[in-house]
Amino acid sequence: MTLIKTKYNRRSFLKVSAASTGGLMIGFSWAVSCSPTPGAIEKAPPSDWFDINAFLSIADNGQVTIMSPNPEIGQNVKTSMPMVVAEELDVDWTNVIVKQAGLNTEAFTRQVAGGSQSIRKSWHGLRMAGATAKQMLVNAASQRWNVDPSTLTTAKGTITNANGDQLSYAEVASLAATLEVPVEVTLKDPKDFKIIGTDRGNVDMENIITGKPLFGIDTQREGMQYAVVLRPPAFGMKLKSFQDEAARKVKGVTDVVPFGDKIAVLATSTWAAMKGQKALDAEWQKAGSLEDTDYHDRTMLALLDKKSSEPRRKDGNATAQFKTADKVIERTYEAPFLPHNCLEPMNFFAHVTDENVELYGPIQTPERTRTRVAELLGRDKSEISIGLSRMGGGFGRRLYGDFVLEAAEISGKVKKPIQLLFTREDDMTAGIYRPGSKYKFKAALKEGQMTAYHLVGVGANMRNATRENNWPAATLDHYLVESHSLESNITTGAWRAPITNFLAYAEQSFIDEVAEELGQDPVQFRLGLFKRAKDNPVGKLEYDVDKFVNVIELAAEKSGWGQKQDGIYKGFSAYYSHNTYVAEVAELVLERNKPKVTKMTVAIDCGIVVNPIAAENQAIGGVIDGIGHALFGDFSFVNGQPQAKNFDRYRLIRMKEAPEVNIHFVKSQDDPTGLGEPTLPPAGGAVANAIYAATGKRLYKQPFTKQDVVFG
Repeated sequence: MTLIKTKYNRRSFLKVSAASTGGLMIGFSWAVSCSPTPGAIEKAPPSDWFDINAFLSIADNGQVTIMSPNPEIGQNVKTSMPMVVAEELDVDWTNVIVKQAGLNTEAFTRQVAGGSQSIRKSWHGLRMAGATAKQMLVNAASQRWNVDPSTLTTAKGTITNANGDQLSYAEVASLAATLEVPVEVTLKDPKDFKIIGTDRGNVDMENIITGKPLFGIDTQREGMQYAVVLRPPAFGMKLKSFQDEAARKVKGVTDVVPFGDKIAVLATSTWAAMKGQKALDAEWQKAGSLEDTDYHDRTMLALLDKKSSEPRRKDGNATAQFKTADKVIERTYEAPFLPHNCLEPMNFFAHVTDENVELYGPIQTPERTRTRVAELLGRDKSEISIGLSRMGGGFGRRLYGDFVLEAAEISGKVKKPIQLLFTREDDMTAGIYRPGSKYKFKAALKEGQMTAYHLVGVGANMRNATRENNWPAATLDHYLVESHSLESNITTGAWRAPITNFLAYAEQSFIDEVAEELGQDPVQFRLGLFKRAKDNPVGKLEYDVDKFVNVIELAAEKSGWGQKQDGIYKGFSAYYSHNTYVAEVAELVLERNKPKVTKMTVAIDCGIVVNPIAAENQAIGGVIDGIGHALFGDFSFVNGQPQAKNFDRYRLIRMKEAPEVNIHFVKSQDDPTGLGEPTLPPAGGAVANAIYAATGKRLYKQPFTKQDVVFG
């Protein structure tokens, strides 16, 4: 047991009113946002609920409602975050009901889904919420029995004294809710965890598979109208004029509303709104450069040869080493822009009135979005509420609340509740894209060793296209990293595992090529570099060598690396991102002389695994996403206009193409790190290296399937 003396943020443990929590009250409302845990024991409906702190409430029938504060985008935090609270609270998981919290900055901190940080950033606060509530319940029981609280024990929602007498949490909850919040609480030793580290089913699973309205796109409100927006057809264009007579004649269309360079069509159904959008007659004019993919490629390649005045990192003198090297290997890797293509297109509900602004839907950054809406409408933030739905995918796209602002602006103009909807074509052509990027690597080889390393990165609208302190930083005396940005009017932003989603593939492919040139096994070559970083690191070392080595060795062991198997070709890759260490081995076969990925072996060190079954699913999803986009992901522009508008032109990995994925977690008692993104970056490199093993051909561009040298 660990005694924590902390100056915690008291607002995270305040007893909050029903108005601020959105429903924690006596006479609790059994809304669809409340999810009984799978396998829950049915009880008689409660008559009273007692708020212990902002995270949890206990009913007079023994049930516990735990708020899940962060947005749920499929990473399973709606289950795993309450698990952490329940663990420290010491309740039976079958008695837990989970409720999705809306935005509440007075009660919760960092209500963000981004950077794979939900559990990592909230770990201590969630544990404190559960432990603090438990101590308040124990203190209440000690008053009932007139005994020292330290003589009492808890288990599964029951408090026991030295004589063996017991009180349930329900019996003392009303008293506990009136007590002072304790300053010191005891957190469990991880070895005593009973909920954390065990498989727990998704609390929304039954509602998902039975089609209950959990997602933003399911939203319905009385009097609500649907809004579909016509936007400029190309980046660098703006609205000149439009005619809406044909749109207004569409049955179900109720209004046409221009705003900025956009035109909203309002209707009583989605179909009518979409038909009205297509019926609009708009004239557009040039307002900036109309960029082509050819222009992006030429400009970025030129920037790769530009010397940076301020390198991102410079250890030793790599330039001098290249001049005296026995051999220099130089390779350039190229990646396209990519859309996010969430299964659920962008959407949001807004109802703007003179009194308040109600917003509801799928958003990864509710607090930042509320601030932007307040600025747009000239309203005080206290007048704006944001409720959080489940999301049908995010991948970074829903970090950007542009669609929320559109919904709020339209509702404010028409003074009606509306749901903004993107069609798939809207989603792909008016999106925020993964930046196109290119990387140039150089390695100096002398006397059988790599003696210098030089990386130059360039990306569209990227302040830094590199991760200069990632491995192989600190492994070489001479190490140079530079970065440049291509300024573009195409909107770009975070895309699952920003920067590293392509950089990892490029780096891991290049490292394999260097290892081959030196006549070394790729895994042993990496381990040799890690040994140098361990024994004598050069400059700043921002990764843990031992953890990195452990996942490499585990992946090699579990995959049978080095063991020959007829017709099976293997490729290796390892990467550190979002505070997590991942190593992957891809296996493929040749079918009709074309590579087919059949198996991925993955080793992960992400600290304590809160919910293993969910963590495994999340890790598998990242691997398959990484493989799919490396193989197929392609997107281009002509005169500022995206050339793919739907899945007939944009290829995704298909079910029959998804390989077997075996996940192996390193056992750890360290605090959890990220998991939503880290398995994606190494996947492309592992596949590329396996393709080389099978075909003898190196790949320097994504998507791989467009490289005729391999797939033609």
